[in-house]
Amino acid sequence: MPFRGLTQMTTTSTGASMSIGGGIFLMVVGAIMAFALDFQLARVDINLIGYILLVAGFLVLVLGIVSRVRRRRVESTYTVTVDPVTGERVTRRITDEGGRED
Repeated sequence: MPFRGLTQMTTTSTGASMSIGGGIFLMVVGAIMAFALDFQLARVDINLIGYILLVAGFLVLVLGIVSRVRRRRVESTYTVTVDPVTGERVTRRITDEGGRED
């Protein structure tokens, strides 16, 4: 006897896309501060802060790219069924963790 009310949902998680965007953002802000701004604050070197942000953005970008290349693929499948004998709802979760797909 087949199960009634069969529902299946699959979710996939990929990983480090925000760090690439964050690195680019830090590099843009750092370049603006290092090369485009021309004012002085008391005891604050705007150009130095810009260079520091440029370097930090570059490091975050490189780490994000490396993490993206080495990413793991995690796929979870949820199956919701109704038990024909008791009438109760049964939820089953299957998680598949795989390496990089080519």
